[in-house]
Amino acid sequence: MGGAMMAGWIKGTYPTVSASNLLIIDPRPGEAAQALIENGVRQDETLDHSHPDIRYVLLATKPQYFDDVATGIVPHLPKDCVVISVQAGISLARLHAAFPDQHCVRAMPNTPAAIGKGITGYVSDETLDVEQRAHVAELLSAAGEAVELEQESMIDMVTAISGSGPAYFFHMVEALTGAGVNLGMPEEYAARFAAQTLIGAGALLEQSGQTATELRVGVTSPNGTTQAALDVLMSDQGLPHILRDAVNAAYHRSQELGKDS
Repeated sequence: MGGAMMAGWIKGTYPTVSASNLLIIDPRPGEAAQALIENGVRQDETLDHSHPDIRYVLLATKPQYFDDVATGIVPHLPKDCVVISVQAGISLARLHAAFPDQHCVRAMPNTPAAIGKGITGYVSDETLDVEQRAHVAELLSAAGEAVELEQESMIDMVTAISGSGPAYFFHMVEALTGAGVNLGMPEEYAARFAAQTLIGAGALLEQSGQTATELRVGVTSPNGTTQAALDVLMSDQGLPHILRDAVNAAYHRSQELGKDS
């Protein structure tokens, strides 16, 4: 996630940060981070000395590593820098306890941030000044839409809907491809038709100005093929029921991560 966000910062729709102004602290950078390093982002294995010029810190490790990471970097951070955490389950209270002299932001983006098409929900502590608040909004918006939430409790809901949501979409493509193969269509064609149909439908929803319900009704002829499919998808045990259970599972796991970590 950190790599996706940083990619959005330096090469998104509205780049806001120069690669030379970024520093990745990771002994084993992942694929996304490695690509950034190859394009000019600096990298250290540890933060083992003071960096008085640091203004913003992005915490994007697994939540289980939060305590170790925070303990390792906090002695080397300047007072009044802003710590932005995208770790599921790590509350503002825990961030404040770990970074008592810094300002804290809790955010939940999603992976389309890498191409400037993400959406991020976030909450900030009250100590940020006007300039810091504006810059946080700018950083998060560089990767797509950013929404400041009224209550921190909504972060776990955002995690379940949009944070994990891209995986639901990708699995829908997999399932639709499988359904095509089951009909006898070659997998290459089924995958192509399934993926582009969902991509195109998403673009239509974004650009048409209509709601998802309006578009669904518009494409559904009474007693037609689409209606036959929707009768299955919208049944009592259909897609709404499955997605509700899936989102609830992700929501409760996000809450558990905060307790486990």
